[in-house]
Amino acid sequence: MKKYIKQAVEFLQQRGFGTPEIGIILGTGLGKILEDVEIEAEMSYNHIPNFPTATVEFHTGKLIYGTLGGKKVILMQGRFHVYEGYSLQDVTFPVRVMKHLGIQQLLVSNASGAINSTFKKGELMLIDDHINLQGGSPLAIKGVEKLGERFVDMSAPYDIEMNKKIEVIAKKHNINLHKGVYASVVGPQLETRAEYRYLKIIGADAVGMSTVPEIIVANHLRLPVVAISVLTDECDPDNLQPVNISDIIAQAGKAEPDMITLFTELIKQL
Repeated sequence: MKKYIKQAVEFLQQRGFGTPEIGIILGTGLGKILEDVEIEAEMSYNHIPNFPTATVEFHTGKLIYGTLGGKKVILMQGRFHVYEGYSLQDVTFPVRVMKHLGIQQLLVSNASGAINSTFKKGELMLIDDHINLQGGSPLAIKGVEKLGERFVDMSAPYDIEMNKKIEVIAKKHNINLHKGVYASVVGPQLETRAEYRYLKIIGADAVGMSTVPEIIVANHLRLPVVAISVLTDECDPDNLQPVNISDIIAQAGKAEPDMITLFTELIKQL
C-alpha cells in the first residue's frame, strides 16, 4: 500500500496540489462549502492513480485543493462506501493520501438518520463516539504495522479539543447542535423497524453508512478528527415512512449552511 500511496501523492503534487493543512470529507448533499474555497487545483478521482471511483449519483467524485478560512485545505467532494463494492482499505485510501500530502487535522461530514427521538431532521449532530457495525476494520490487513501501530486506542476517537471549539462556535452562532453516538452500517438498504429498535437499544443516536472507517484510519495515523452528521430523516420504528432520497438531499441542503459555518469558523481557529 505504501507504493500506491506514494504514486497518488506524487501525481497530485505534480498537478498543483501543494501542502494542505486540513482535510475535509464532504458527505451526501454537502458540497456548497466549495463556494467559499479559493480553488487552486482539482482532480477527478478516476484520474488519480490507485483511487477508487465514486459510483453514487449524488457523490461527485473530485479531490479539490485551495484556501478556506485562511488555511490550505484539501476536500473530498464525494466519498467511497463498502456498499459500492469497495473494501474498507479502498474506502479509507484517500485519508492516507491526504495525510501524506500534509494534513494535520481531518474534518468529516455525513448525512444520517436520527435514532434519538429528540433529534429532528434538518438538525446537526456532533459525533462524540461511534459504533462500528460494518463487519470489519480497515486495519485488519497483513502488514498494517508498516503503516502505523496495529492496536490503535479508540477511547477518544474524536478530538476532544476540536469538539469543544465546535460547540463554542455553535453557541455563538445560535446553531442547534446535538452531540451523540453514530452507528455505521453497511447498507445500501435502509434499516428495518426492528433494526432501528436495536440501534436505539445499543446506544446509537444516529445511523449512516460511512465515516467510521475513515475515523479508524485517522486515529491509526494519529490525525485529530472531528465529524458532524446532518440529520436527514427521523427513524421512529413506530411511525416509519418509506425512504425518500430527494427529501434526504433536501434536508441535507437545509442544514448545510450551519455545517459550513461550523467548519469554516473551526478552520480559522486551527
